[in-house]
Amino acid sequence: MASTSSSRYAKHRRIGEDEEAEDEQEEAEEELERFDDFTIASSWERFISEIEAICRQWLADGPKILMQKGAEGVASFENLYMIKRELKHGKRVYSMEYHFMKSAKGKNSYWEDDTHSMQLSFGVDEFLIIAPLSASGVVLDDPESTKLLSSVAIALSNCGSNWPAFVPVHDPSRKAYIGIQNLGTIFTRRFEADRIGSHVPIRLMHLEGLHELFLSKFVLSSTDFPARVKVHFSMKLTYKTPEYDHDIETLDSEATGSLTENEVASHPRKQWDDDCPWAEWYSAEDPVKGFELIAIWGERAFEETLEMAEVENASSYDADSWFLHPVVSQYMVDDSIGKFVGFASQLHLLVNAYESSEDAQFLEDFAADASGQDNSKTTATVPPPSVIDRVMKDLFSDEAGNSNYSEAENKYSRAMRGAPADSLFGQFCLHALWFGNCNIRAIAVLWIDFVREIRWCWEESERLPRMKSSSSIDLSSCLIHQKLQMLAICIERKKSLNPEKGAGQKDGNSNTTAVNKTRKGSAGVVPNMMLLSSFQEMHAPYTQDAPLMTEDMHEERLHAAEAFGSAIGLSGQLERDVLSSGSSAPCLDMSAFKAANPDAVFEDFIRWHSPGDWVSEDKANDNSGWPPKGKLSQRMSEHGNMWRKIWNNALPLPVSEQKYLLDPVREGEKVLHYLETLRPQQLLGQMVCAAFKSSADILNKTTYGGFKLMKTKMEQLYATMASTLKSLQGNSDINDLAGDLKRLCQVFEHIEKLLILAASIHRKLIDAPRLAHAIFDDYFNYYLPKMGTTLESICYEKEFTTKEKVGIHERDAVSNLFPPPTANQSWRKVLSMGNLLNGHEPMQREIIFSVQERISNGHYSSPTPLCDDDEQIQTQRMYISGTSNDLWVALSVTSWD
Repeated sequence: MASTSSSRYAKHRRIGEDEEAEDEQEEAEEELERFDDFTIASSWERFISEIEAICRQWLADGPKILMQKGAEGVASFENLYMIKRELKHGKRVYSMEYHFMKSAKGKNSYWEDDTHSMQLSFGVDEFLIIAPLSASGVVLDDPESTKLLSSVAIALSNCGSNWPAFVPVHDPSRKAYIGIQNLGTIFTRRFEADRIGSHVPIRLMHLEGLHELFLSKFVLSSTDFPARVKVHFSMKLTYKTPEYDHDIETLDSEATGSLTENEVASHPRKQWDDDCPWAEWYSAEDPVKGFELIAIWGERAFEETLEMAEVENASSYDADSWFLHPVVSQYMVDDSIGKFVGFASQLHLLVNAYESSEDAQFLEDFAADASGQDNSKTTATVPPPSVIDRVMKDLFSDEAGNSNYSEAENKYSRAMRGAPADSLFGQFCLHALWFGNCNIRAIAVLWIDFVREIRWCWEESERLPRMKSSSSIDLSSCLIHQKLQMLAICIERKKSLNPEKGAGQKDGNSNTTAVNKTRKGSAGVVPNMMLLSSFQEMHAPYTQDAPLMTEDMHEERLHAAEAFGSAIGLSGQLERDVLSSGSSAPCLDMSAFKAANPDAVFEDFIRWHSPGDWVSEDKANDNSGWPPKGKLSQRMSEHGNMWRKIWNNALPLPVSEQKYLLDPVREGEKVLHYLETLRPQQLLGQMVCAAFKSSADILNKTTYGGFKLMKTKMEQLYATMASTLKSLQGNSDINDLAGDLKRLCQVFEHIEKLLILAASIHRKLIDAPRLAHAIFDDYFNYYLPKMGTTLESICYEKEFTTKEKVGIHERDAVSNLFPPPTANQSWRKVLSMGNLLNGHEPMQREIIFSVQERISNGHYSSPTPLCDDDEQIQTQRMYISGTSNDLWVALSVTSWD
């Protein structure tokens, strides 16, 4: 029984084993049918594979092709470009950015402006940054950051790339990174950066403590510091000039000590531009908020910590290089309305007023009370009467005196048809720019009071202030200025009217001989001229000055002469001849000539008055014989010539017996009638020309060191104004003119800003003219793309970062920008860093520590594809950027794997 049962058990066991073998075979067959490649099975491996594919493509393309494929330039860096791709791993989306340079950087060039913060911090040229697409843009989880960095490192190793890769970690305010770089198959460089935002230890505020911090990164403890470790050191210090204190501290200390508290409080605050030409009209914000001075110590080697103390206590004059950078106000590149207040902004308001004057007949309509007008005109406010009184007092005060217009005119000034800046109308236009908000109603009220004051001067025979004293009218100026010149002359003539008309004019009787007792009004003998009929000496007579005429009077007279000439079958040649000869009263000139030369004939008068109309027939070497051979020109010898008719009718009267050509009373009243009935559009059109010219003339008086680019721009501004304002003299459509004028205002604003900047730079660096010129040229070239003529505001996000190198002989002038702090300023800030400049600590200190070792020696003796055996490798590097309350440290360590 036992044997039977055992055999049965063995049989069942064999059957079971066979069944199991069949099941295993079937499972193996099923496994073969559904085979998976586990080399890219996991999502993490697929993520690495995707990174590797992107990196291989970037490596294959190279910088030139990547730029063609749309790589973007990194803002503020001309040589740095960036291309990025998005990747997905699980539920997270990451952005991978590859930063590369168009051309390789030179050795020891990390202090240059065109250096990215990552390049400066870690000593790399090209680099990758991979970060999550999130609000913070950093990896807050340590395992995730480690896994992300490992993924990139594996991918870069697979494609044989030596790019360093970085992952931003922790809180964004810490600016923390971790990174890695594969240097062939032997070396690995690891990166780490973090920031201390507050409570920086005192030890780390000084170079000795920072040096010890660097050494502590590659020794076990402070007691293990090697006796002598050759550490390479480079430093960059940034100083910022203190804010200019124009307050009470600007007063003399001794004088201030004697003032009471109320007197000090009421003392006017001094502005930076108080002595600038535009200061009478507005105070400009100083475009140069200060200067940043960069002092750079080039690379040098130290072996002891105590040497760091010597560097910290060394003078900034010992630095290898100084660079100066102006801190320019943001309003220089901001076109927003209201950001910049100057002549340009007020001229724009004046153009708006000119545009609103279309079709208006009387200024009184604008000056009327606007209480019943709609709300759309509520901005047309008028300052109170006290302000008007102050303006009139300034315009007509006794201190104003006579204007001589002595400034040198620009060659384009005459084409603008304006008025001199210091003339009465020029000053009126400048006051109008700042009167209220320069609206049409305010201008109308101011003009009516202005004309009322002018009439008072006329009726009381008081001279007009701010008017040139000479008896001439500038026909190249606007018509209102010409009329005021005419009125000023009429007032002087009216005051001098007396029975002894012509007193002060000499009579020629004392010069006559017994034969010529009837000679009157002679001014003297004309050299080498004899009378044709009597062979007596020819005398030049005293004559009246040419009649004073404004531009409109000249036009009326020409039209009348042409109409008179056409009526009698002649041309207006007589009037044109008279105008070209400088006199419009030939009858009076002929009378004076007859009185001075009783025996003269018509030909004598022509020989004296118009020598071009006497054709001489004498030979060059034949001076014998009398009378001289010659004849009148064809036009003077024609039948019925008007000149001969006037000669025949003229009586011999000296100038003392003639009637004055100018009736001062009549002409003065005509001027006042013109001013009182002037249409708004005519007034505003002339005001626009005068205001533009006067504003430009004031700005052109600015002392800015003769910067060539600025001088050229001022010339271009005058040329542009002359071209644009010339259209105001025609009959162009006012809407088209307003558009051109607004574009001119935009151009004017650009140049006004640059001129103020030039003045500020010049006065701050007056002892370093070359440096001032170079800094202005740098900013001019930066600002140039913005100087268009469009009315739209131009988006200008690029920052001005150019720094100009300071010469050795210019360092004293630059150091004067940092005056020693006053007693009032010293207690405000506790100094906590060294390297003082005139008592001022640096606003930022940047340091690079590094240790280098030759590859053929010691631990780093294995070959690497990146370096030759005789070259050195940077084994440790630390970049430190610190202020008095902030410290940021970036560390890179090279290890031998």
